[in-house]
Amino acid sequence: MENPNSDILTVEEAADLLRIPRSSVYKLAQEGKIPAQKVGRHWRFHRATLLRWIAGQASFDGKKTESGGLDFS
Repeated sequence: MENPNSDILTVEEAADLLRIPRSSVYKLAQEGKIPAQKVGRHWRFHRATLLRWIAGQASFDGKKTESGGLDFS
């Protein structure tokens, strides 16, 4: 069951939020061009971070952190 107010988004929910095709979300995530975290085989996105990123208020350089996750400050 999907929660429309969830802080963590799936690829489909991120695509809806950004109003771009799912294939574009996958491509951006795989290339490290969008703030995302891979959990097992699945990509996950933080709603507030995506909104700040798309508004140009959050920087994201796609660098990996020491823990292996992506750094999106």
